Amino acid sequence: MNQTESPLRNRPAAHPATAESGKNLITIASGKGGVGKTVLAVSLSHALAKLGNKVLLFDGDVGLANVDIQLGLMPQMDLATVMTGGKSLADVVFRYPEGGFDIIAGRSSSGVLGTMAAAQLKRLHQDLVEVGAAYDYVILDLGAGIDEAVRTLSAGSGPKLVVTTGDPTSLTDAYAYIKVMTQRSQHGNIQVLVNMAKSKAEGQKIYDNLLKACRNFLHIEPPLAGIIEMDDKVAGAIRAQTGLMTRYPTSTAANNVEDLAKTIMKGAA
Repeated sequence: MNQTESPLRNRPAAHPATAESGKNLITIASGKGGVGKTVLAVSLSHALAKLGNKVLLFDGDVGLANVDIQLGLMPQMDLATVMTGGKSLADVVFRYPEGGFDIIAGRSSSGVLGTMAAAQLKRLHQDLVEVGAAYDYVILDLGAGIDEAVRTLSAGSGPKLVVTTGDPTSLTDAYAYIKVMTQRSQHGNIQVLVNMAKSKAEGQKIYDNLLKACRNFLHIEPPLAGIIEMDDKVAGAIRAQTGLMTRYPTSTAANNVEDLAKTIMKGAA
């Protein structure tokens, strides 16, 4: 697909509810890879756009940026272009018409964010806040782990959705992310998003286990943002290089993501 320019300059300011600097940045993060962050980020962007919002998806995975791959896109410019080619962040925004939202693509295996100095990362975050002022929501798909790039780009008052599954390692690493971000800012809006749960009941149990650890050792109670149930349609959408909300809009996982989008719009997430 050819890159399509996004009409940023013609867009009105963000909704007043998200006008506060960086408040509309929604971070999708995890301590561990393989928990379905990118599918969630793409699907949430699509769901919010379907509900009438202006949405920007930022692919900020350090080494495994793959939003473009999952959607079968071939962007002419991406985040690496900003770092090496003298382009601004706004210059590399392109439209994804099938989803009704805009994208800033990463570059798979480039490791571009991992090589940036702390000052550069802070500037990138500020640029993202400025570009994001034209949107209702900016979805940040960040890399797994808690390196400097993840910590810096997670900064701000917007929701930080920590994705976990029932896998013990996933829970342990999600706890590590919550611990580090809590130490960094006592006022961080950290919430838990359980993915690939066998049922809503199992998802609740997974959340309860993580919540217990947070209560006992961190003395905080991050709320549950939502539960996304296990769904074979997700794998089907990935194989087809198509968004879940496009290929299987009535699937269980798609319905769960729509519920999450509505929760976010209500300000409960």
